[in-house]
This record gives sequence, structure tokens and C-alpha cells, in this order.
Amino acid sequence: MEDYLEIANRRFSSRLMIGSGKFKSFQQTKEVLEASGAEIITVAVRRVNITEKDKENLLDYIDPKVYQILPNTAGCYSAKEAINTAMLAREATGINWIKLEVIGDQKTLLPDMEQTLEAAKILVKEDFVVLPYIFDDPIYAKKFEDVGCAAVMPLAAPIGSGLGLQNPYNLIFIKEAVSIPVIVDAGIGSAGDIPQVMELGVDGILTNTALAEAKDPIMMAKAMKHATIAGRLSYLAGRMPKRTYAVPSSPLKGIPYKN
Repeated sequence: MEDYLEIANRRFSSRLMIGSGKFKSFQQTKEVLEASGAEIITVAVRRVNITEKDKENLLDYIDPKVYQILPNTAGCYSAKEAINTAMLAREATGINWIKLEVIGDQKTLLPDMEQTLEAAKILVKEDFVVLPYIFDDPIYAKKFEDVGCAAVMPLAAPIGSGLGLQNPYNLIFIKEAVSIPVIVDAGIGSAGDIPQVMELGVDGILTNTALAEAKDPIMMAKAMKHATIAGRLSYLAGRMPKRTYAVPSSPLKGIPYKN
């Protein structure tokens, strides 16, 4: 069975994406990426160098011809900042994909949905492939689809919290509300959190802190690779119904019974 993730007419075999922040070195980032099997890696333009050619650059370690580099507007607190950051990234790299992130609060790092939507409208008109980081809000998710975003990236829990999925029902509502891919971003704590999310039918997972802060990031990357595959296959297979009472696992009909 052919099963792939398609974003903006580009197909990906892996449904796991990783972020490039917090790793010890660009070399470790490369090794984790390879171990994860991911084909998309996000890069916070304000924190990880992909624009200055005369300094150590992540693109020296990760080939854009092999991987989809997804510049990220992390650290922006207004639509204007995010738009300028996206423009800078495209000018420096030629990459027109952008993970749009506009933060509304420095303590919680939760998204400012109004500013994010404002930036999305402009960036879509400027021919960017826009993937916005959003609350797990089906109403706003539909608004982002309507302005032309290529996917939506609702949080599972606050950025870097490692709390895992907090509201499965909202993700189900988002999947029902939109026809574009739904990539769950933020809150994953370990590989064990991933199957529960993937079994809801979402299209992919993005994680960073859970990898970078693992005792063994490369081993965790391998675990997440398999967890994503397992969760996806489980969703496609279709789980059994939940029941109030026990049901025998062996058939009783046709078996002679003597008292």
C-alpha cells in the first residue's frame, strides 16, 4: 500500500519531522536527522545559522537537495517580525517554505492567533508555502486553510513541555474541519507519546526538545521513527471498539458443552 504525506504537491515517505534547535552541534543534528528517517527539518532562522555563508552553517551538514529545509519564524512576536524573518530566509536560501510562528506570550510560548493569521495572509500572497503553528482550535484551523496555508500545525501541549497530547478531541475536530495536512507540533515528550497522536489520524508529527534533551538523542530518534510508523499503521488498520463488558477471545458457538 502506498502511503505518503503530501504537502504543497511534494510527497514524503516519513510522517515524522524534527526541529534543529538545542542539539550540541550541527553534526549531532545531522546524525539525529538521519536516525529519525525524517525528510523535513525545521530551522529557527533567528537561532540557527542558515543565512550567513561565512560562518558555520547548518546547510553545510544537511543537503537541501535531500531534505526539505523548513525555516521557522520562532522568536517573533508580531506579524511584521515574522514576515520580515521569512523574507530574509527566502532571500538567503531560496527556500520558499516557512513554518510560521508568532508567539503571544514569552512565558507560555503560546501562539498569537490573530498575528499569525495576519502574517499567513501576506506570506501566502508572496508565494510562500506556509505551515502555521497554532492552537488546537478547529475554527482557526479552517481560517488558515481558507487563506491558503499548505498545512496546519496545532500544538499537543506547550512548546518544550514534554507533556504529551492534552486534548485528543480537538485534534479530531481539526481533522474533520480541514482538508489540508494536520501536523501535530509541540509537547511530545518521548516516542511513547507518538502512537496515541498518530492513531487519531493526523498526518504527521514535529518534535525537537524531546530529541535534543533525551539522554541518547540518536536512540530516541530511532524510537520515534518506529513509533510514528506504528501509530500510522494502527490508524490505518482500525482499532477494535471499546466495550463495557468482557467478550471471550475464543468462539463459543459450535463447541459442545457438558455440565
